[in-house]
Amino acid sequence: MKALITGITGFAGSHLAEFLLKQKNIQVFGIYRWRSRTENIENIKHKVKFYECDLRDAASTLSVIKQVKPDMIFHLAAQSYVPMSWTAPNETLTTNITSEVNIFEAIRALGLKDCRVQLACSSEEYGMVLPKETPIKETNPLRPLSPYGVSKVAQDLLGYQYFMSYGLKVIRTRGFNHTGPRRGDVFVTSNFAKQITEIEKGKRAPIIYVGNLNAVRDFTDVRDVVRGYYMALLKGKPGEVYNISSGKGYKIKEMLKILLSLADCNIKTKQDPSRLRPSDVELLIGDNSKVRRAVGWKPEIPFKKTMKDLLDYWRQRV
Repeated sequence: MKALITGITGFAGSHLAEFLLKQKNIQVFGIYRWRSRTENIENIKHKVKFYECDLRDAASTLSVIKQVKPDMIFHLAAQSYVPMSWTAPNETLTTNITSEVNIFEAIRALGLKDCRVQLACSSEEYGMVLPKETPIKETNPLRPLSPYGVSKVAQDLLGYQYFMSYGLKVIRTRGFNHTGPRRGDVFVTSNFAKQITEIEKGKRAPIIYVGNLNAVRDFTDVRDVVRGYYMALLKGKPGEVYNISSGKGYKIKEMLKILLSLADCNIKTKQDPSRLRPSDVELLIGDNSKVRRAVGWKPEIPFKKTMKDLLDYWRQRV
């Protein structure tokens, strides 16, 4: 079986590649952009066939998929940083939507009717969620509150449309917040962990700068999430959408408290206005019962272990 991962050099992509390489009879191929940072895949790059490709370019995308002829595609590549989507909304929409269309059109042009495609959609699609609507089911209204959320709604619905219109074997997964080793330091859990490590090593004053600490998020370990992607693609029903979530909500300040409990020194917190968003999603807790029933997936790694592993990751790098 040939598995093609878009965004393989990224956070989730690198963990997914490691997971797939441990499975039997799967060859792993990866797409990356020329400016991609490759430190996430240093330990596996000799085991994977890589292709340089800008997915926004239809001809380039077609060429790679024609060479690989994959049995499965994990589409993880995206502009995935929510705050950036407000400063660069057009780039976010163009990158996330056009890239996916080019993949779908390449599959159609090449007649790869048996190729299964997993779309890494997002809980940000749900956006404004009412307290009575939690935990959030896949049937909940989509009310995105950022250009990024809008772009993921478009990806999600395009996946459904191409399944209905052309019979493409598309499985959509709506991943809730996931974290762990290698998470970029622009994301909240990793940013806090990096700040704590810098404080421990005397590189900054013992103050951690924060944004909105009252938002509630559903955190899952990335290593559980990529296993969910694989199981959903392997056993899920084409055309369907599945939440990948823990089903448990943490306020950001609760997550920070766990990290601070693992620190080697006393640290104070201070709000930084630049870390506040124009409109923030206040409540995201997912209902994972559908994916549990359909494919047997459930999260296994305790959240405190995820936080410790993330902190240790930064301790090795700062």
